[in-house]
Order: sequence, then structure tokens, then C-alpha cells
Amino acid sequence: MNDLEKLFVSELRDIYDGEQQLVEALPELEKNAVSGELKQAFHEHWEQTRNHVNRLERVFQSIGQEPSRKTCRGLEGIIDEGELMAKEFEKNSALDAALIEAGQKAEHYEITSYGTLCSWAEELGRAQALDLLKQTLSEEKDADAKLTRLAEGERNVEATRHDTEKSGEISSMFKKMVS
Repeated sequence: MNDLEKLFVSELRDIYDGEQQLVEALPELEKNAVSGELKQAFHEHWEQTRNHVNRLERVFQSIGQEPSRKTCRGLEGIIDEGELMAKEFEKNSALDAALIEAGQKAEHYEITSYGTLCSWAEELGRAQALDLLKQTLSEEKDADAKLTRLAEGERNVEATRHDTEKSGEISSMFKKMVS
């Protein structure tokens, strides 16, 4: 196995782990989302991500390797950051905007990973792996575009209409005046 093949397998193991982390994380994003449309987008991508895991297993098989995981620190960090954002903005109108940002960070990481894997698969002459990886790359780009549409639609607008801190200050001031 040449060095590029070793690197290709290493990155496959990394994104294989990352996809499995997302299978676990996406239901939490869905649960935290306020918008029904965003909940649906996270649910659909969860189903798609389960298929990405299966497709990666087929990629491993196509190159004669057993599927195995190498901890994906990149997606692990993005998921951790998304969980912190969800807690920080839990009672805030910007929650969906924060969740969309977390989702898009994950999508961009995946788009980069799959784009690179496609290049390497092509260079290595792994046509079957390339076809499978291109399918996933296309779905990741579509998921990112969907999140962008949601952000540009209602979610960002909703967050600009509210200022939770100001309304809390006003409420507090009003209570003091009445007392």
C-alpha cells in the first residue's frame, strides 16, 4: 500500500467515525430546534447520515478494507461546540440560528473531507469508491444549501426581532418601579 492509499484509508476511518458521531448528535439538534422546518431538516439529515455510514462501509469493502473508526476530532469539536451553543441560547430566539450554524460547520467539514476523498479515490483509480463518495458529497452540499435557505428565511429574521437581554432588563426595571 503506497502512502496516498494509507492516507486515504486513514481519512475514511476518520469520516466514518465522524458520521457515526453525527448519527448520535443529530437527534439532539432536532429536539432543540424551535422551527418545525428545522426539526424536519435535522431529522432528514439524520436518516441520510445513517445511509452515509452504510455507504462508507461499502467504500471500505470496495477497497478491500474492514470498516474501522479513527476518532474524528474535527466533528467531535464541532458537535461539542454546538451543544454549548444550544445550552447558551436555550431560551433565546437565536437558538435556531445557532443550531443552523453548528449544522453548517459540520456540513462544511464533511464537504471538505468528502471532496478530498473523491480526489484521492480518483488519483488511486478507485472508481467504485469514487462513485459512492461523490453521492455523499452531493448530499452534504444539498444539506448545507438547505440550512442556508432556512437561515436566510425565518430563523435569522426571528432572532433579530428579539432582544432577550433587553426585555429582561425592561421587565426588571418595570418590577422595581411598581414595587
